[in-house]
Amino acid sequence: MIVFPNCKINLGLHILDKRKDGYHNLQTIFYPLPFTDVLELIPNTNSKTAIEFTGTGTVIDGNPEDNLCIKAYHLLKKDFPQLPPVKVHLHKAIPMGAGLGGGSADASFMLISLNENSGCSFPNLN
Repeated sequence: MIVFPNCKINLGLHILDKRKDGYHNLQTIFYPLPFTDVLELIPNTNSKTAIEFTGTGTVIDGNPEDNLCIKAYHLLKKDFPQLPPVKVHLHKAIPMGAGLGGGSADASFMLISLNENSGCSFPNLN
């Protein structure tokens, strides 16, 4: 399956309060833009590894395990051990650090794609 996580801009942002976990509750309005990354997921029936990740396009600095797509997979796998192994390829086109939400879009499209194609039917991801 190939999906196209799109970037978005904040049209408004209001910080409501600080949570116990150190993050803030926000009220915002996002506007999607027609500029995307490309995310491909395919079943990986020949692997003992839960997720194999490759990337092209804009270089993503740091440890690959810190990628939000990989983190999303592992978080879901904790609650749903039946989640099948996958190969993931991310072609990064949305600039990082520009406030366009590319990383969070990649992670959310990853979760939605896993829900639609894993046969696991995760609640609250439709």
